[in-house]
Amino acid sequence: MNFAHVLRGLLVMVTLAAALYLWDTQDLGNVLTNDWIDTHIKGQGLGGEILFIGLAALATGVGLPRQIVSGLAGYAFGLWLGTGLVLLGTTLGCVGSFYYARLLARAPLQHKFSGRVRRLDDFLHDNTFTMTLLIRMLPVGSNVATNLAAGVSSVRAAPFFAGSALGYLPQSLIFALLGSGVAVDPALRISLSVILFVASGALGVYLYRHFRHGKSLDTALDDELGTADN
Repeated sequence: MNFAHVLRGLLVMVTLAAALYLWDTQDLGNVLTNDWIDTHIKGQGLGGEILFIGLAALATGVGLPRQIVSGLAGYAFGLWLGTGLVLLGTTLGCVGSFYYARLLARAPLQHKFSGRVRRLDDFLHDNTFTMTLLIRMLPVGSNVATNLAAGVSSVRAAPFFAGSALGYLPQSLIFALLGSGVAVDPALRISLSVILFVASGALGVYLYRHFRHGKSLDTALDDELGTADN
């Protein structure tokens, strides 16, 4: 029996157990709410900003939708600072889940998601930055599943993180705008956010259709986007 494999397996179990313990005992499920943000984040200066970045990284690293966290960032910090902070937090969440998979859970994840890992590896291998950007621009798909699959593949880390950060930017900005208190009529702000979200998603689909060079990330995704025959 390989001691290193046993040790990694134990570390995976310990980290999962710790996450579940914190979730139950610290009531983390109710942390990212407007009331909690008002008490612990808003108006707390640098300490509140650092705390929010850490929570955004943790929340998105375990699968909470980036859009929710971005809306709360806009609520807490306004449009521009909120966008910057949530972009940093979600990128750190991407880094965390990527390296969690690569360093601790590679063998079990490769076994469980072997088909998805192979497709992602093939999709990203030749031009990791650009192809990662395509994935992040799409209006569908699982952020954390992509992070984990990339972590257990042979994908290079730096261009994957850079492509992810740039690809996260449009929706981070849109949902921070939606949650912010900028001096714009709420109905107009919501309408503008919806229009920008649709435009961003349409751009993502267009880029995916025209620059994937015949590669397929996922057959179900291709069917949903109408790109199966392209």
